Amino acid sequence: MAFSLAILAGLGLAIVYWRGGQTQIEGALLAVALIGIGGGLIYWSKQLMPPAEVTEPRHTGPSADEDREAVEGSLSEGEERLARRTLLGRLLIGAAGALGLAALFPIRSLGPSPGDTLYRTPWRAGMRLRDETGRLVKVDELEQDSFTTVFPETAPGSADGQAVLIRVDPSALRLPADRADGAPEGYVCYSKVCTHLGCPIGLYLAATHELRCPCHQSTFDVLSGAEPVYGPAARPLPQLLLEVDDDDYLVAQGDFTGPIGPGYWTIDKGPEGSGVDPL
Repeated sequence: MAFSLAILAGLGLAIVYWRGGQTQIEGALLAVALIGIGGGLIYWSKQLMPPAEVTEPRHTGPSADEDREAVEGSLSEGEERLARRTLLGRLLIGAAGALGLAALFPIRSLGPSPGDTLYRTPWRAGMRLRDETGRLVKVDELEQDSFTTVFPETAPGSADGQAVLIRVDPSALRLPADRADGAPEGYVCYSKVCTHLGCPIGLYLAATHELRCPCHQSTFDVLSGAEPVYGPAARPLPQLLLEVDDDDYLVAQGDFTGPIGPGYWTIDKGPEGSGVDPL
């Protein structure tokens, strides 16, 4: 009974995983399967090892007729027990198999390897910027000290391609020398994914030219390449270098200057040719 219950629970668990999963149901079915297997093993062990101790004095000569009949009865009972053990063994294998089948689904969800996809975003050279309304952004779109969220024109709404576009006074910028030509007309663009824990950067403090993450208050200096100036973030926001095309649209010069997101990137090195170095 216990092994049969474990088999049904294991098959049910596999079906729930296959249909997309539901945490509470999965936990309940897993508990029933494990309890069923454990209960069955306890019952089986008690049948194999009866708790009563039996002793008999040793005697000589042929056994009495009563003893012979008792032995024959025991042998017949042993055949029945042997058949029950075979059934219990098959049920145990079935319960373990059903649970193993269910385990294949979460194991399968561990792969495949993401490869270098975590080091790249949809941004490519010449790709135009699209705002949250779906409109392509031209160079006269924003007033000074205002900002908006933008996406690659081919990947609107993408989680890894989202960025904040800010327009500031060009003379106030203190960008690294190799990024000096990546902020036309005072437009600077940074990844919207915080480098602390990956929350979206949603606040721009125009008075101090700072971006702030609402989750843990990490704050980044827009004028100096989004270097962190406050809070737990230890790495600057990767910058998207911009230029203006012949139709006055803002376009990307390539991908972000580094991998987006939390500091995982500080303990690993990007794939060969990605241009990513550990910080």
